[in-house]
Amino acid sequence: GGGLRRTLTPALCPRSPPLLGLLPGRLSVFPLFFLALLLGFASLLWLQLSCSGEGPAPGGGQSRGVPRQPCPPQAPLLPVEDEPSWGPHRLALLVPFRERFEELLAFVPYMHRFLSKKRIRHHIFILNQVDHFRFNRASLINVGFLESGNDTDYIAMHDVDLLPLNEQLDYGFPEAGPFHVASPELHPLYHYKTYVGGILLLTKQHYEMCNGMSNRFWGWGREDDEFYRRIKGAGLQVRRPSGITTGYETFQHLHDPAWRKRDQKRIAAQKQEQFKVDREGGLNNVRYRIESRTALSVAGAPCTVVNILLDCDISETPWCTFG
Repeated sequence: GGGLRRTLTPALCPRSPPLLGLLPGRLSVFPLFFLALLLGFASLLWLQLSCSGEGPAPGGGQSRGVPRQPCPPQAPLLPVEDEPSWGPHRLALLVPFRERFEELLAFVPYMHRFLSKKRIRHHIFILNQVDHFRFNRASLINVGFLESGNDTDYIAMHDVDLLPLNEQLDYGFPEAGPFHVASPELHPLYHYKTYVGGILLLTKQHYEMCNGMSNRFWGWGREDDEFYRRIKGAGLQVRRPSGITTGYETFQHLHDPAWRKRDQKRIAAQKQEQFKVDREGGLNNVRYRIESRTALSVAGAPCTVVNILLDCDISETPWCTFG
């Protein structure tokens, strides 16, 4: 009778662990399944917090270290073709480049997502200089302008090591004139009032009015200062962001001067010549050859890598080589 039942119960029905005891024995597998889902969710959350995402690296907007590992690509936004709110204009994002692959892996997916969130039609062009001359940022931008195609109607001259952190920054069509996104009061390094480097937007018409940029600037620096004079000479007015309150934390600067040294050497008459305004050259006389064009996807973000061989007239600019 009852005594037998009390004797057999412990043997036939051993005590369940506390978690499994919450449900009837025939459903005891479900708590284990729930626990596995919980652990999976926690792992994904940890991955999201430990990768670069879309915010600044530890240390704020002026961090100059190697960028953190990019997050897995997020689900794409609505295709541009299917979303009329994206507007009629299309941006060619021109990125002068040479051997800075760590920055590139962070830059392309970040900027694609940033511009897509703002519903800006865009195409990213990586202008990769593959010749043996010194780096020429201005000539690469001239080539990018010429090779960007007729389906884009404005450009962004954009450094690969500068990421916008403030979503209020305007990357829209700069109809009223050149728009300097990385303005002196926001850029983490350069604060003089005539600075137009880092990130500058222009309509293609306005860039042609300036005859592009001078091709005389081999090595690092000065080309954007000369371009400021071209802008003024074309009768254009540089505009800058307003209402941005993030100051020098507006951008993340990925450049680390300790291991990514810039070519700042001045050779022969280079220093004196590069303080002059180049009234002859620009889009009309850039000398180059396209070695190849390759469509790539970086963490799900599309871009085109244009391998560019620049040419140099040694008699005109002997400082294009170190020899």
